[in-house]
Amino acid sequence: MDADILHAPVIIIPGLGNSGPAHWQRLWQVRLGPVARAVEQADWDRPDRAGWIAALDAAIATADNPPVLAAHSLSCALVAHWAGLHRRDIAGALLVAPADTDSDSHTPPEAHVFRPMPQRRLFFPSIVVASRDDPYVALGRAEAFARAWGSEFVDIGPAGHINSETGFGPWPLGEVLLERLRRHVVAPATQGL
Repeated sequence: MDADILHAPVIIIPGLGNSGPAHWQRLWQVRLGPVARAVEQADWDRPDRAGWIAALDAAIATADNPPVLAAHSLSCALVAHWAGLHRRDIAGALLVAPADTDSDSHTPPEAHVFRPMPQRRLFFPSIVVASRDDPYVALGRAEAFARAWGSEFVDIGPAGHINSETGFGPWPLGEVLLERLRRHVVAPATQGL
């Protein structure tokens, strides 16, 4: 990605357990250099909803320009909860593999602190990326989240949880979607899925 052409800074928001060094989020952070930074949480294994929201809000508040959020898994719920409480300028959000916090069968008990999953339209452009065989969310639920949030929906086929364990270290499609958000070029929200 050419950082000279792109405008919005990137805030990387790992999910439960954090993202390891081979995960696409951390690779993007290294590749983008000072344009990107990650939100750090006090405890990645035992989420505290209020604490995680406060850490995200602090990262957004200190961005030089309206940022693009790059969230994975549980942090998609974090972004949706944050959006219900705050109104800061956001260029957009890439919401990848949203974990279904409302489902006992799809998510561990630690994720349930983000129940219920917000179903309000987000006030910024967003893209939800989902896999057909993600163990943490059924495809139909991910599609319903996208519809509720007013997000563009991208089904990437069978790709597991879209993380390094399922082969998503470098992730060219993700970079293309991120670049679209950073340039503020997003398709209209999908209607009537």
